[in-house]
Amino acid sequence: MNIDLLLRIAGIGILVAVLHQILTKAGRDDQAMMTTLAGMVIVLTIVVNEISSLFETVRTVFNL
Repeated sequence: MNIDLLLRIAGIGILVAVLHQILTKAGRDDQAMMTTLAGMVIVLTIVVNEISSLFETVRTVFNL
């Protein structure tokens, strides 16, 4: 596993958490929730791409 992947996910998490707190304090709860959902979608996309790469590697190794 690459440490870059973990740092990207952690960075996105920290950024989303800060934006969520700022928007919640400003009284924009709907936008805070949408920001959180967008962050989750971005992280999920990154993870799905990595899992796809893992399956391709397994397929290559076992000649499937």
